[in-house]
Amino acid sequence: MSVDPDTVKRVARLARIAVTGEEAERMTGELNTILGFVEQLNEVDVTGVEPMTSVIPMTMKKRRDVVTDGNRAEDVVANAPASEENFFLVPKVVE
Repeated sequence: MSVDPDTVKRVARLARIAVTGEEAERMTGELNTILGFVEQLNEVDVTGVEPMTSVIPMTMKKRRDVVTDGNRAEDVVANAPASEENFFLVPKVVE
């Protein structure tokens, strides 16, 4: 896969990044180099290799999987402009 300057400009426009023609030419070479490295990685045989969450072996910290309501209704509506009985009050909108 290779990238041309028009593709670089299009992606930059989608990302809302201003790119000059000269910058697009420079980025074309850089992106093609990066994509070349990715293509090399696709050739590596990873059969039997388990995914890792860290570079060092460690067990993940887990919490008990229980459903709670949090018991914090007052805190949730504390910054609301208007609330009643722990519910948000909003104006009626009829159009």
